[in-house]
Amino acid sequence: MSIRPNGGFQTEVEFTLPKGCLDEHGVLHRRGVMRLATAADEILPLRDPRVQANPAYLTVIILARVITRLDGVPHIDTQLVESLFACDLEHLRRLYEDINLAEEPEGAGAPVGGRAGNGRLAGGMATLGEA
Repeated sequence: MSIRPNGGFQTEVEFTLPKGCLDEHGVLHRRGVMRLATAADEILPLRDPRVQANPAYLTVIILARVITRLDGVPHIDTQLVESLFACDLEHLRRLYEDINLAEEPEGAGAPVGGRAGNGRLAGGMATLGEA
């Protein structure tokens, strides 16, 4: 995450999917944009019956909320995220974790890789999809 000269910080990150998403016309979409998650992005999906039935579905819903663009795809939703190849889903999950990891002040002794010994991200939040 980069600091901007005006004191702000970057809230969106461009990405390129390893394989890409094929639409119904056979067009491949690989480049997109993901925004930083809000508290609502992580809390509201917990009420969704699909997450209550299968906690791993949390990843699908959160990614559908934070991916803002994908190569001319008019609407990003859970069906689109479900249609991604597994390696693309994993790529996006890792990107999500990387950009939403709380940045510790320099020298604060953050865990290596941003994870505490319990496998959770620094700050105690569960890894995306681990309810």
